[in-house]
Amino acid sequence: MNKIKIIFMGTPDIAVSCLDMLVKREDVSVEAVVTQGDKPKGRGYKLLPPPVKEYALLNNIPVYQPESLKNGELDEVLNEINPDLIVVVAYGKLLPKSILEFPKHGCVNVHASLLPKYRGAAPIQWAVLNGEKETGVTTMLMDEGLDTGDMLVTKKIVLDKTETSGSLFDKMMVVGAETLSETIDKILDGTLERTPQNHDEMTYAKMITKEFSYIDWSKSADEISRHIRGLNPAPGAKTMLEGKILKIYMAMPLDETSTKEKGTVVVENGILKVVCGDGKMIDVTCIQPEGKKQMQTTDFLKGNSSIDGVVLG
Repeated sequence: MNKIKIIFMGTPDIAVSCLDMLVKREDVSVEAVVTQGDKPKGRGYKLLPPPVKEYALLNNIPVYQPESLKNGELDEVLNEINPDLIVVVAYGKLLPKSILEFPKHGCVNVHASLLPKYRGAAPIQWAVLNGEKETGVTTMLMDEGLDTGDMLVTKKIVLDKTETSGSLFDKMMVVGAETLSETIDKILDGTLERTPQNHDEMTYAKMITKEFSYIDWSKSADEISRHIRGLNPAPGAKTMLEGKILKIYMAMPLDETSTKEKGTVVVENGILKVVCGDGKMIDVTCIQPEGKKQMQTTDFLKGNSSIDGVVLG
């Protein structure tokens, strides 16, 4: 069997499921992995490898971590392997034209949205933040633009009412691998079709900043609930409770209303509610007080029931 030779380019957890699928296919040979550099993490700032590198090393796949793709650092690798295809999943750097045009079948990117919606760095988070009913995964043939290439295979994902970025991320890992696998099938049997994106319909999923983490209690209960779930697990939605940072990880809008000031905590029957800008309240169920571990609000209230009436800021 003539295997299709692939160089895989990716960095975080979401890319590992796609790489794992490729490694397990009998008609594919993953010749090398290209990933970002090791980064300092934790309290000791110890240099740790990205998840894709860890997987590659466990499976005896050569790993390359070029500082730049624009200076020809990868030329020797490309010429030696002569890949039929380059697969890119959340690599984190734009590919220059010289690399895009090198493989026979081009460079295929797995993107976590239904293109042309949510091009950019944070499509999973923004799908939750904006209250989308559905999103999905698109494979595309890469060009020099940011997520602008022709679409190849698309699969949809329906969002639950309680969807967080974390739960959607887990779905994306599975569907991403399935979408890539179908794309490889079509490349091998010659049935792959390209569909140009409608650039007039594009939206951009900008990177989430730390400043964006803070909750604006003047917004509606629905908006605030989506904000909290969209930033779960990282970086976490924040507010201030009596001068200390309080992270909120899960909250759902209630039908109940209140005339109290926005941001006011209401504790009733062991439930922590907060008044929002539209007068409705949210039911907060999972939090992390400053300096402590994440916990259910039922546990938090056992020793903090006096926060009833406190205004969050």
